[in-house]
Amino acid sequence: MGYTTQGIRNVALAGAAGAGKTLLLEALLLNAGAIRSKGSLQRGTTVSDFDPQEKRLQHSLDPALCGFDYDATHINLIDTPGYPDFLGRTLSVLEAVEAVAIVVSAVNGIDTLTQRLMDFARDRELCRLIVVNKIDSPDAETAAVLEELRATFGPECLPLNLPADGGQSVVDCFFQPDGKSADFSSVAAAHTQIVDQVVELDEQLMAVYLEQGEALSPEQLHNPFEQALREGHLVPVCFVSAETGAGVPELLRIFARLMPNPTEGNPPPFLKGAGEAAQRVQVTPDPGRHVVAHVFKTSIDPYVGKLGVLRVHQGTVRQGSQLYVGDARKPIKIAHLLRLTGKDTTEMPQAIPGDICAIAKVEELHLDAVLHDSHDEDQYHLKPVSFPPPMLGIAIEPERRGDEQRLADTLHKLMAEDPCVRIEHHAAVNETVIYGMGELHLRVLLERMAERYGVHVKTHTPSVPYRETITRPADGHCRHKKQTGGAGQFGEVFLRVEALGRGEGFEFVDEVVGGAIPGQFIPAVEKGVRQVLSEGAVAGFPLQDIRVTVYDGKHHPVDSKEVAFASAGRKAFLDAVRKAGPIVLEPVMRMEITAPATSIGDLTGDLATRRARISGNSTLPGRRATLQALVPLAEISEYQSRLKALTGGEGAYAMELSHYDPVPARRQHQLVQAWRPGPEEE
Repeated sequence: MGYTTQGIRNVALAGAAGAGKTLLLEALLLNAGAIRSKGSLQRGTTVSDFDPQEKRLQHSLDPALCGFDYDATHINLIDTPGYPDFLGRTLSVLEAVEAVAIVVSAVNGIDTLTQRLMDFARDRELCRLIVVNKIDSPDAETAAVLEELRATFGPECLPLNLPADGGQSVVDCFFQPDGKSADFSSVAAAHTQIVDQVVELDEQLMAVYLEQGEALSPEQLHNPFEQALREGHLVPVCFVSAETGAGVPELLRIFARLMPNPTEGNPPPFLKGAGEAAQRVQVTPDPGRHVVAHVFKTSIDPYVGKLGVLRVHQGTVRQGSQLYVGDARKPIKIAHLLRLTGKDTTEMPQAIPGDICAIAKVEELHLDAVLHDSHDEDQYHLKPVSFPPPMLGIAIEPERRGDEQRLADTLHKLMAEDPCVRIEHHAAVNETVIYGMGELHLRVLLERMAERYGVHVKTHTPSVPYRETITRPADGHCRHKKQTGGAGQFGEVFLRVEALGRGEGFEFVDEVVGGAIPGQFIPAVEKGVRQVLSEGAVAGFPLQDIRVTVYDGKHHPVDSKEVAFASAGRKAFLDAVRKAGPIVLEPVMRMEITAPATSIGDLTGDLATRRARISGNSTLPGRRATLQALVPLAEISEYQSRLKALTGGEGAYAMELSHYDPVPARRQHQLVQAWRPGPEEE
C-alpha cells in the first residue's frame, strides 16, 4: 500500500439510468491501466455489473466499488444504480465519499433524478462535479446542456474543459487554457470565470491576481479551489465520451489533482447520543487515533455469507484488530481485510483513514453500523439519511406450504441489504406485504428471492386495511346459558357502546355495581369484547374509536365461569354494534407528488377521478412543482405506473396515513356482502 490518506480520492458516479456511468467507469479503468480491455453491457463483461440480474437487464442494480492506482493516487470509484427505484441504495453509499460526480447525458440533459441527487449532495455538504457524457453523439446538445445546468443549479456550474472537434476531443480550460478552440464558448473566458470564482475565497490571492495581473498556476489555486468545492461555491463541469474515450484522461487527471482527499473534504456528520439529545462530534482522518469506520453497504450471499463494505474515517484497521459494532459489549475480530474491484477481492494488511474495504463472514455487521475499537466511541452514528419511503406494495405468500420460515429469513436478508425495502404483516387479514420503490424494484426483489435464495412466492394486490366503527350509542345484551350434564355455563351481560373521536382507539369501562358480575369475571367480558374488536362485526375489519361500558349482568354461584362471560360479552358487544349504525372506514393518505410543472394539470385531473381532495401546490427550482392531496388508499394502490405514464417517468411521490373516513355507501354494501363470518359470529 504505497499511499497515505492525502493520496486517496473517493468519488461516486451517480446519475440517471442511461447517462453512461458504467461505461464511463470502464473507460476510466482502461485509461488508468487497471483493466486490459473495456467491458461491454451487451456481453455482460463490465467490471461493476457482475450480478446475473444486472447482466440480464443491462443496468446497474447495486452499487459497485472499484479501487485502482493512478498517478501516485489511489482512487476509489463507486458506480451507482441510475433507476429511481434504487435511489436508496445510491444514497447509502454517498456516505462513503468526499465527492459525487453527477453524470448527465449530453443528449437527454437533466431529469428529476439528477436534481434529487444534486440536492442530496448539496444538503449533505459533499463536493459536486458534473460530468456531461456522450458528447460524441450526433444528437448531443452540449452547449444547451451547459446552459441548462447553469440555469438549474446556479452560475457556480463552470466548465473545466469544453468539447472540441465536434465532440471527438476536449480542450482544457484550467490546467492549460492556451490550447485549441472549443466547439462553443471561449476557452480563455472559461478559464477566467473559474479563476474569478475561486480567488473570491482568498483575499491575498485575489490581491495578487487583480493588482499584478499575474496568471495564477493550478498549484496556487489548489487550496481555494478545494474550499470552493467544500462550500458549494464551485461545481465544475467536465465533458467526456465514454464510448470514444474523449475527455477520459482529462477526467482522471481532475479526479487525481482537483477532487478533495479525505483531509480536504467536509468532515462526515457524526453524532453521539440518541434523538434530540444527540451532539455533533468531530471525527478526524488521523491514523493514530481510535478507529471509527462506517458500514455503508452490506450484501448477503448464500454461499459466501455476509459482506460488509466500510469506509474508515479515523484510526487504522489492521488484520487481527478487534472492533466493536455499535454499542456491543463483545468485540469482533477482523480476520481478513479485502479490497474490492467489482466482484474481485484482494487482501490488504491494513486500512487507513479514507480507505474503503470489506469484511466478510461477520454476522454482526449491518447497514449503517459504526465500528470502533474503544468504548469512548459508543453511541457514535452518522446523521440519519432521509431515504425516500417505499410506496408500492405487493402481498406475498410461499408457493409451498412449510416455507414460511424460509420466506421470513429471506425477507430479513433483503431488508438488511436495501434501506428502501419495508416488510409489513397485516394481522387482520393474515397478509405479508413487501414494499418497494416501484415495479422494477419489486420485480428485482422477487427474482432475487427465487434465484439467490430458492424461495418462490405467489403474489397478489394487498388488501386495503379498512376499519369499522359506530355512529350512535346503543345497548347490547346477551344471556349465555349452556347445560351439557354436570356443571353448566352461565353468564349474562348488559353493556353500552358509544362512538369516540376519530383516532381515539378503544376504551373499556366497568360500571357494574353490587356484584352483579363478580370482579374476577370482568376481564373475561373484556376478552370477549376485544375478540370482536379484532375480528369485526359487520364486514370483518377491526373496530376502532369505541367506548364499551359494562353496567349490569347476572351470575350463577356454580355455573358462572370465565368462558361463559367471555362468550356473553362478545355476543352482547355484537348486539350493540349492530344497533349503533356501524360503518366501514377507509384509510385516507396525505400525498405529495413532485413532478415537472407541465404535468401538474394532468395529475390534478387524474386525482380528481380518484376521489382526491387537492390541498395545495407549489413551484420548485428547475421547472418542477409539488402537488399535495388527500386520497383514499383504495384509489392509489397501483398509482406508481399511472404517475410514470403522466410524467414521462419523472414523477415521484410520498405518502403517509392522514386519517380514516367512511367509505361510500355502495362500497360499504359490497364489503358487507362479501364477508362470510364463521359459525361463532352468526
